[in-house]
Amino acid sequence: MRPLRNPVIQGLLAWLLARWMAFCFATIRWTHEDQDKAEAVWAKGGGALAVFWHSRIALSPACWPLERAQPAKALISLSADGQFIARAVARLGFPAIRGSSSNKDKAKQAKGGTQALRDGLKQLKVGALAITPDGPRGPAREMAQGLPLLAKLSGAPALFIGLSCKPAIRLGTWDRALVPLPFGKGAIVWDLAHWPEDGDMEAVTADWTERLTAVEARADAITGLERV
Repeated sequence: MRPLRNPVIQGLLAWLLARWMAFCFATIRWTHEDQDKAEAVWAKGGGALAVFWHSRIALSPACWPLERAQPAKALISLSADGQFIARAVARLGFPAIRGSSSNKDKAKQAKGGTQALRDGLKQLKVGALAITPDGPRGPAREMAQGLPLLAKLSGAPALFIGLSCKPAIRLGTWDRALVPLPFGKGAIVWDLAHWPEDGDMEAVTADWTERLTAVEARADAITGLERV
């Protein structure tokens, strides 16, 4: 049995990860760039998409101040690993919506993706939805069309969030995920987009991919983290 499939081990590791993330966030020296774009969305309230690449999931709670931003839920895959992440981020105030389009079983893939879309649209009527548009299996920094579709159907703004910290542990996962270390330098960079009138799905996806990668690269430039 894989350790993350054991609910006791999973719960313990999720608690440890949540506590570690909170400790790191409190001790990192953060630089914020173009946060006024996010502040305007937070002040307005309502639906919003919080978007970052999958490799920066462990940094993501640092970008959403629960004391003044609208409540947020995270769209997380149906895998056992996804359940572990869901339990960790829930401890930091971000309950999960479970869904994925990566399941090898086509019936389960369709059911999971449809339910995630339905639940995501429901959440966007009242608050924010955090989403990694290259997850849960990549390829890294390649945006699937689920995010633009959610923006088109809901009318919610998309906040592209570049997250970085140094020093950090870079895991050997498909996305080379970052795990923060304390007492370092961090950066959060923002960009804002809306689904354009008469927008083309492929063109919007390509444009949004570039913009999300750009804010992440800018955050890495601020912290001095090497790009991979």
